[in-house]
Amino acid sequence: MIDLFREISQTLRNNKSRTILTGISVAWGIFMLIVLLGASRGVYNAATESFSADKANTISVYGGNTSMPFKGYKEGRSVDLKLDDSEVIDRNVNENITQVQPLISTQLSKISTTRDYISGEIIGSVPGFFNTQNTEIVYGRFINGLDLKETRKVVVISEKDAAILFDNVADAIGANVKIGDMVFKVVGIYSSNEFRQSIIPLTTARMINGYKNDIYEMSVIFENVSTVEEGEAIEKDVFKALAQKHEFNPDDESALWIWNRFSAYMQMKGGLDILNAAVWVIGLLTMLSGIIGVSNIMFVSVKERTHEIGIRRAIGAKPRSILFQIILESVSITGMFGYIGVFFGMIVTEIINLLFGDTAFISNPTVSLAIALQITVVLVIAGCLAGFFPALRALKIKPVEALRTE
Repeated sequence: MIDLFREISQTLRNNKSRTILTGISVAWGIFMLIVLLGASRGVYNAATESFSADKANTISVYGGNTSMPFKGYKEGRSVDLKLDDSEVIDRNVNENITQVQPLISTQLSKISTTRDYISGEIIGSVPGFFNTQNTEIVYGRFINGLDLKETRKVVVISEKDAAILFDNVADAIGANVKIGDMVFKVVGIYSSNEFRQSIIPLTTARMINGYKNDIYEMSVIFENVSTVEEGEAIEKDVFKALAQKHEFNPDDESALWIWNRFSAYMQMKGGLDILNAAVWVIGLLTMLSGIIGVSNIMFVSVKERTHEIGIRRAIGAKPRSILFQIILESVSITGMFGYIGVFFGMIVTEIINLLFGDTAFISNPTVSLAIALQITVVLVIAGCLAGFFPALRALKIKPVEALRTE
């Protein structure tokens, strides 16, 4: 092993300029691969955090306007969702649907305390609503079944709003706020980067709206769906059931506005997978020039050591030992400069994480252990390929001819 390291050192000394330039190419290729993979991972993390898979199995339905005449109705008719639409969906649509959540938008928009006030949308919802949102209860609780049954005047507000309305966010739990002319008790505070509405029980919102049956939105939640086709099939079933109830043409896409989060999530995931594959291709192509350089160095090394190889073959050295030596030299050169690229690449990804790690478009753009292992495998394979053909050339040298070479 000591002799091997000596021979590697000798190879580097004999080809200093070429080795350094080639090593820079290898290091740069690995560096770019690390940085690109880190950035790709950061974008992927940010996208999946804001659109996580466990919250993607949802179809949001909103009312629209018809664009086709149907059964005596003219086009341009408004289609308004009703409270009993959720029952129609629950009874008649796909068995994979687990819950239908109606949502009522109230006419109220102002919440105040003796300290300050805020203006924003106040909606009525049911238990489980936050399961479809990127939110987390940080204090207190969410709306429960008893709140709906007793039409309680309770409210769940965002952490940002609580910081405006109260001196201490945690003190907001159990405190009273004024919504319009009514007093509500704060029972929960949630944290979210995207969602900021205040939530009250659905029954309370309906009471405020004069017990009307109009709803603003309906969320259809399903499970055991793994493909875009299955998600789109549920969407079509929902559309067809509502078309029958509200009497509009099932082919009239403008009658309802539907956001299929699952299909959007799967398309986004597919796009991110393509991005990750493209990053690998770009990084590997960048590294390819360096690998070719390493191979050239090994060809030169084999040529310079023709006489030595001939002596070793003459005294009985096995071909596999010579093959192993040359390939190991190539792997050592590739690995040494490759890990220089890994080192500086990881430093850059950490800097990116410090500067942009908490933004909405990138999250934790660092290199994981799995990626580091993958790159290690790439380095070993690249080194083997760089040394394989020079090693084959060495094995073709006949001992008698090699001994004649000076």
